[in-house]
Amino acid sequence: MNGPVNGDGGRPDVGPGVEIERKVYDAEFVDGPDGVSGNVSRETPPPWSPRGSRLAWWRRVCASLAVAVVLVWRSGWVARARSVAAYRLRKAPLDVARLLWFVLRGHWRWVVKGWSWATYADLRADVRRARLAGDAEARRAAQEMIRADGRARWARLGLCLHWLVVVGRVVAPVVVVLWALDSWIPRGDMWPWLADVYNGLDTAWEIITAVAPAAMLIVIVGWVVAAAFEGRERDPGAGWLIRPDRDDADSWIDERMVSKALAHLGISPLNKFFKDGGVLAYTVAARKDGDGTYAQVRLPLGVTADMVAAQRPKLAANLGRAALETWPTKGDEDGILDLWVADKGTLNGGAGEWPLLYDGQVDVFDGVPFGLSQRGLVINAPLIGANWLIGGRPGQGKSACLRTLLLGAALDPTAELWVYVMGESPDFDPFAPRLSRYHMGMDDAVAEQALRALSDLLDEMERRGRVLGQQPGRPPKVSRKLADNRILGLHPLICAIDECHELFQHPKYGKQAAEMAIRLIKRGRKYGIVLLLATQSPTKDSIPREVTRNVSCGVAFSVADQIANDGLLGSGKYRAGIRATDLRMNTDRGTCVAVGVTDATFELTRTFYVAFEDGIDDVSPVIARAVALVQETGRAIEAPNRLEIQAAPVDHLTDINSVMRGERRVRTQVVLSRLAEHNPAEYEGWSPGDLTAALANEGITPRKSDGVMVVRADDVANALATRDTDTPGREASGSQGDLPTDSLTETPSDDLRKRSSGRRAGHSTRGTTTPRNRRVRRQSADSLPAPDDSDGDRSGGGNDE
Repeated sequence: MNGPVNGDGGRPDVGPGVEIERKVYDAEFVDGPDGVSGNVSRETPPPWSPRGSRLAWWRRVCASLAVAVVLVWRSGWVARARSVAAYRLRKAPLDVARLLWFVLRGHWRWVVKGWSWATYADLRADVRRARLAGDAEARRAAQEMIRADGRARWARLGLCLHWLVVVGRVVAPVVVVLWALDSWIPRGDMWPWLADVYNGLDTAWEIITAVAPAAMLIVIVGWVVAAAFEGRERDPGAGWLIRPDRDDADSWIDERMVSKALAHLGISPLNKFFKDGGVLAYTVAARKDGDGTYAQVRLPLGVTADMVAAQRPKLAANLGRAALETWPTKGDEDGILDLWVADKGTLNGGAGEWPLLYDGQVDVFDGVPFGLSQRGLVINAPLIGANWLIGGRPGQGKSACLRTLLLGAALDPTAELWVYVMGESPDFDPFAPRLSRYHMGMDDAVAEQALRALSDLLDEMERRGRVLGQQPGRPPKVSRKLADNRILGLHPLICAIDECHELFQHPKYGKQAAEMAIRLIKRGRKYGIVLLLATQSPTKDSIPREVTRNVSCGVAFSVADQIANDGLLGSGKYRAGIRATDLRMNTDRGTCVAVGVTDATFELTRTFYVAFEDGIDDVSPVIARAVALVQETGRAIEAPNRLEIQAAPVDHLTDINSVMRGERRVRTQVVLSRLAEHNPAEYEGWSPGDLTAALANEGITPRKSDGVMVVRADDVANALATRDTDTPGREASGSQGDLPTDSLTETPSDDLRKRSSGRRAGHSTRGTTTPRNRRVRRQSADSLPAPDDSDGDRSGGGNDE
């Protein structure tokens, strides 16, 4: 109550007849902590009440959520997202303008493309180029193509109109009849099935009208997006959008970065191209490729890939990479640049553990695990059908690389391995239990044994060629199926020569060894014979040029100069940007540049390393496992049974008679040329002296006519008639060479295999002389060497007497 109160307890301003309004307070009685009831307000519940406990719990939850929100808001990735969002928000007007411009330009490009298609702009350009080049044939072909395509277009248009007319003729009457029935007959008077048809059509129309707005909106949005995509900037990359969120920003390479790096190489035509506003065309956009980025660029006029490769250090610096991590090479054309850029630091590590170190078996026809490519993929190095040349400076891993290849081959129980080390090096001593031949040392005896091995491989190559010729279908090369047939003896035969430059530079055996190696490399690959050569001196004097030209796989570790680089990898590789000179001595030990090991132009390979040094021997356990595999298969590596097939002897007199071609007299030079055409393998190297010796064996002597030496047809015919009369049991020509029934003989040991020395002095029996000191003397199928042949001559002869 307000105001003073009188003695009656009432207010002075209130009369006795006035009713006093009572106030009511909203409250309730609760029990206090001591059980005494009290009057407590509902707005401030005590903390010990259930409602107070819930309120305190909610306050704690809200405080925790607030703290969490603040922490998330202040975190690094949210801060980056906020910065990017704020940046994009500031750039929103410009982005909208760009998108509108893209849409307009996209429509214009569609118009240009449509006009080019309608007017044959590309073919007309071909016609103009052909006219300017003066190529009438190309011009005529382009014009004919325009005419043919025009006729085809009108034919397709006529076909479409024809189908429209056919469909319209069928559909239009049906629509008219349905409309007429619905207009003239009420739905209630129709047949039930017809009413159901109209109800279904009404439902379909309602669905179409309901979906049509959304479909039209989707079509319009798709149209705008497609136009914007068509009209987008041709400048490469979208770094303005994605760069802030990338974790690998240091390794990220896009087309924009590549273009900028190329623009600062100091190449005049390239500088002019960029100055004039040119934009590079990327035939392959920059994309992730293994442990790096790959891009393919079509260079502008006047610029070749070799010019860019020559500026490789500057290009690497412009891209923020080491020279070893940047590989510009020539593509399919001189104007195509293939660029591969490694991620930072990925090439510093080794290849890791060899996959076959503890378990596994190998099929050499599928390859041997060799190393990791620059993309981080395991390379299965080809062996069958390939020959290898491995080189580099001392201590950079060439012997370890050769050892890895041989270890893989040893795990194929069908493979036979020979190793010759032209120096005092124990790198291959653990291989001894698995090798059929092994010689190591620096003396002349090792060089002689290596030369003999090459000779034996040539003999084996010729034997395998004859065996293949006798197989069904005459297969052109050894396959896995043929190699598994022990009787044929076509198993893989792998010969490795370490420090081969010592052999090729040997004063006594070097020249002959080089000739044999070249012949073996050229022809032996399809017969399952593989030659592995390793050297630390790849010069033109130490390695025959024909060896480098014909080996399938070249491997170069760190080398000193361009000559050594091209001596291992092939001529022109240095200019093409394939350079092992950039490999750093010792720092890049075990890393090599290899060509031919994959379908790629080259591979920067980190080779697997199987340790054999400083008391660590990981090679011997692998060899023990390889020997166990051989024993399980039951193969005798030392002396397998091989099918010996003797070639049919060449009948020189019959060949000479056939090349006379019915003429009475033919000059000896003409006879030689015709013989070479008739049988190049036999007569290509013949000289007039060889022809004279062959005729003398048949009792014929060339005569002189009009000042030149000629062969008379009468003499040849008489000699043939006399020979057929003297040997009535002689088989007809061409019937010899059948597979002998008892020719499954064991391969002779090395001391019994004497090579033929060509002509034998004082021996004039027919059929035993082979002109030109031929290495392999041919033997008829029915004339095996006599058991008491003391001189070991396996050449035999066509013994007709």
